[in-house]
Amino acid sequence: MYSRNAPRNRPGGPLLLIHGGAGPRATELALQASQHYEKGLADAIEAGRAALLEGESALDAVCAAVVALEDNPLFNAGRGASLTDCGTAEMDAAVMTGDGHAGAVAASRFMRNPVVAARAVMEQTDHVLVVDPGIDLADRWGMQREPTEYFITAHRMRQLEEVLAHRQSAPRCGTVGAVAMDLAGSIACATSTGGMVGQAVGRVGDTGLIGAGSFASEHSAAISCTGEGEAFIQGVVAHDIAARMRYGGSDLTVALRDTYQQELNRRGATGGTIALTPSGQALIAHNSKAMFAGYWDGDQAETFV
Repeated sequence: MYSRNAPRNRPGGPLLLIHGGAGPRATELALQASQHYEKGLADAIEAGRAALLEGESALDAVCAAVVALEDNPLFNAGRGASLTDCGTAEMDAAVMTGDGHAGAVAASRFMRNPVVAARAVMEQTDHVLVVDPGIDLADRWGMQREPTEYFITAHRMRQLEEVLAHRQSAPRCGTVGAVAMDLAGSIACATSTGGMVGQAVGRVGDTGLIGAGSFASEHSAAISCTGEGEAFIQGVVAHDIAARMRYGGSDLTVALRDTYQQELNRRGATGGTIALTPSGQALIAHNSKAMFAGYWDGDQAETFV
């Protein structure tokens, strides 16, 4: 497992980590040159950083960062999402705060920013997960809607054609996410994805399932994952990391290592995770060959491609 800690010059918030997916480097960079990804990550960091510096909440910051990634067609979320075997985009997203509140959407087809819809589920309903939210819900929640064509890019269409023609294996990577701590010391996570290239219509991955691809607790950490969704669901990976910390007494580094070894490696699965504890320990980790990620530690920002 590859890992790096985000350096800290002082304790407490604000602090922000983001990721733009994990997997074989060539698979992702086939869409565009690496410098375009670096700019996309930097733009997302700036969006989250601006929110934190304005005194907004950790939830505001992670949503701002993820919205920036959803609006960037290079990343597999929102516009530029991977396409189903029918050539449509079905997107999942989730948010969670350290006090245990959460919201998620799955198989979203109309919402411009699924992460904003996930937040609406948390704040405007009594539910945690809504599958295939329709136009009526989008209007009720005040969501910006887009036609199907908005989400489909030429890059993703070509990628789907290659997969359906069996000239390319389906990439099992490409999720975006963020974790943050605000000035009050509160933590939150947000994750969003377009899923797998050529996935069946109606397939739901780990991103929209609280505890699998996303989790946050003031007793452990805010966590956002990317990778092979089915394995993250089977291993309930995000919650497993948190549980090892809360109930087993492991620190973040050990908890991540042990979860990857016991839940991902044994399944032959790859992926990546960003995590942030209430004490300010921040970690970017992956067992894939590459991971797009970045951080802002309150002073400096850095991206990794």
